[in-house]
Amino acid sequence: MCQKLIADARFFDFLLQIDQDLARMARAKGCRNLDCGGPLHSANYPRKPRGGPGNLGPGHDIRFSLCCALEGCRCRVTPPSVRFLGRKVYFAAVIVLATAMLHGPNAQRVARIREWLYVSWDTLDRWRRWWRDTFAKSSFWRATRGRFASPVDAATLPYSLLARFGGTHEARIVCALRLICPLTTTSAPGVQFA
Repeated sequence: MCQKLIADARFFDFLLQIDQDLARMARAKGCRNLDCGGPLHSANYPRKPRGGPGNLGPGHDIRFSLCCALEGCRCRVTPPSVRFLGRKVYFAAVIVLATAMLHGPNAQRVARIREWLYVSWDTLDRWRRWWRDTFAKSSFWRATRGRFASPVDAATLPYSLLARFGGTHEARIVCALRLICPLTTTSAPGVQFA
């Protein structure tokens, strides 16, 4: 099921639309420099994301970013993203899904994930440790976890986080990505994606 979702270009098109909306909202706020307040222009970054379907259209290799148009300010604003986790080269949805699939890892499951994504065990383990150690102990997560009626097991993140959301696999992943997207900007409190 998860491999089908990651191979679905429509899912990635939907994530692109969410990122475009997040960029529009950031642009509407204008420059965050208190002395300026100028308009923001596009200053996007090219990316070479891994793990998604091969038939993605234009725009999927762009990390939206904005820059103040006023000379002398040029303050950069990088809106949150549901597609990219910091500087990681894999799509965010792929990282969340692959790490969730590692819950209760066994040799066969790990081999399947590695083959499916062409990713090393070291990378998978680094992602898992980030969720378990860095994310679970962050001020962002301490403030956010209280929004859930029942506790989210830190030892099985992000699997336990996805389990808290209802709906289809797609809807659960989108909810989780929306929840953590404040971490995808340099101005995010508490923890960054390394």
